[in-house]
Amino acid sequence: MTQDDHKGTALVTGASSGIGAVYAHRLAKQGYNLILVARNGERLKTLASRLTDETGRMVETVVADLGNRADLARIEGVLKDDRSITLLVNNAGVGGTAPLLSADVEKMQEMIELNVTALTRLTYAAVPGFATRGGGTIINIASIVAIAPELLNGVYGGTKAFVLAFSHSLKHELAEKNIRVQAVLPGATATEFWDIAGTPVEHLPNEIVMSAENMVDASLAGLEQGEFATIPSLEDAGLLAAYEQARQALMPNLSRTTPAKRYKVA
Repeated sequence: MTQDDHKGTALVTGASSGIGAVYAHRLAKQGYNLILVARNGERLKTLASRLTDETGRMVETVVADLGNRADLARIEGVLKDDRSITLLVNNAGVGGTAPLLSADVEKMQEMIELNVTALTRLTYAAVPGFATRGGGTIINIASIVAIAPELLNGVYGGTKAFVLAFSHSLKHELAEKNIRVQAVLPGATATEFWDIAGTPVEHLPNEIVMSAENMVDASLAGLEQGEFATIPSLEDAGLLAAYEQARQALMPNLSRTTPAKRYKVA
């Protein structure tokens, strides 16, 4: 792909359905060409054809399982070599709802490989090129369990806490490189995620479930407004601001030569 007078190319992982497919549609509408990555080749092909017909954008599909190191390396290569890429959406991931005593540790390891390792390696593949070319955008899909890990499986919450913490660090380190970083923290979203995680979405209260379309539209609005962390369902933005202020207030007090007086260490 070559870059012309549009916004460049967006690479979207987990793009064959749900949140990833909606991102693909919205970004094509905004003027991005697309590289769509997912395991389901037939779905990718169908989506790509529809998007090309609707938007006229160039859409490339890459069938890959990001939990497979060889496939992951191929996508890393795309991010390193394709100079038209200006936006990376790290959306691919898997969840879990089973508590520790009921969870398969092998499945938990696979979750870590996809939610943490793949996201990290793709980011590392994209950032040097963005820096060299003078800018770019990274959207990392985290979850509300990043700050509320008690709600679902603990390993899942831990992986999403990593995504949020990693995004904070990226924002800090890349502030002078013209690279935008956004962490998106969706609540329950009506996608196949819940079936795979072990609790069909139909079992959730209707009042807590957002459509994928509304979730993505809110996240892109947050990006446009310059937000770092976007929680699509959070009505009072002041609550998130207070959370961040409390975090910042802690930071100067986290490392000192002596223990706090309450520990009464001689």
